[in-house]
Amino acid sequence: MSDSDTHRAIDAVWRMESARLIAGLARLVRDVGLAEDLAQDALLAALERWPETGIPDNPGAWLMATARHRALDGWRRRRMLDRKHAELVPELEALQDAAPDLDTALDDPVGDDLLRLIFTTCHPVLPPESRVALTLRLLGGLTTDEIARAFLVPTATVAQRIVRAKRTLAEARVPFEVPRGAALGARLASVLEVIYLVFNEGYSATAGDDWTRPALCEDALRMGRIVAALAPDESEVHGLVALMEIQASRLRARTSGTGEPVLLLDQDRARWDWILVGRGLAALERAESLGVALGPYALQAAIAACHARARSADDTDWARIAALYDALAQVQPSPVVELNRAVALSMAFGPAAGLEVVERLAAEPALRDYHLLPSVQADLLLRLGRTDEARQQFLRAAALTRNARERALLLSRAAAAD
Repeated sequence: MSDSDTHRAIDAVWRMESARLIAGLARLVRDVGLAEDLAQDALLAALERWPETGIPDNPGAWLMATARHRALDGWRRRRMLDRKHAELVPELEALQDAAPDLDTALDDPVGDDLLRLIFTTCHPVLPPESRVALTLRLLGGLTTDEIARAFLVPTATVAQRIVRAKRTLAEARVPFEVPRGAALGARLASVLEVIYLVFNEGYSATAGDDWTRPALCEDALRMGRIVAALAPDESEVHGLVALMEIQASRLRARTSGTGEPVLLLDQDRARWDWILVGRGLAALERAESLGVALGPYALQAAIAACHARARSADDTDWARIAALYDALAQVQPSPVVELNRAVALSMAFGPAAGLEVVERLAAEPALRDYHLLPSVQADLLLRLGRTDEARQQFLRAAALTRNARERALLLSRAAAAD
């Protein structure tokens, strides 16, 4: 194997193993930042040695052993007297002396380390943008440059967010654990929020030249599936996974061959990924089977399922979608939910019914700069034959969006409104 082939293989190993490696190390050293540093040291060692020795049979276990040895050596050299570290060194030495299968130390059978890491990187003590950056770095395996490109911010900005996030977690003494009792619900909500934030940025990019960023959707789906496997009795976890699976199934159909956006009702449903649809419907069934009232993610997944079950746009059960939005507005009231409800009402009962809701929303401060409000309003006005007003709203929406592909679509719709 050539050096370039080996380096590509190491990169693939890192993508697969880094989250479990950092999670296992964080459990031992009680510090996410230190755990990542040790993992990176192990990666550098692999880059130095594997081109000569070949990739070991169990690369993840090799990386864990190397990182653990470096942690031990570092603590011995510094002769730390801190009680915390005095307790940790014997723990590490005991693990080494016991010499269990190294991959067992890396991948505990119930996945507790990964679950602890997810709850740590998504801790509410961090601002949302820092949670996203740190989660993508440690659990998504993305580099700082990749995160910066995905969110169209400078690399230095992402690097600062990650550094500050790790420092904040250390200074706040955030425990590396899964919260219990009442704290679990609040923390789980933060975890799901971060994962869905990442997914949404991939599904409909807020800015830049691409309307979708499928790699981000894949990262969010992978993290969602991990949480679902580790928290099998949480309905909302399965609801979020169901929602992401079904939405991700449309990614190929959301753009034309040259990258232009294709709206849902215009999509070629033969291009949808029906394997993902099946996975999503199964996850939704799991969420519903847990016997609790459906939460916001599960309700949105049920809405997505209505589209997935319709073999053509004309077959869509808009009355059921409108009813589901009514339920969603009860459990998660927001202007954006109301805007989506207005679309469903317009499809089920005519554009005038939807426009009535949209015109009330025009006074909402939260939607003042939200480009989808004039976009929806323009579409409803167009369906009512009020073309001049529709054109003005399409132009307003185009001026508000920061996504180049979406702007071009809105401008073309404005030009066609005659």
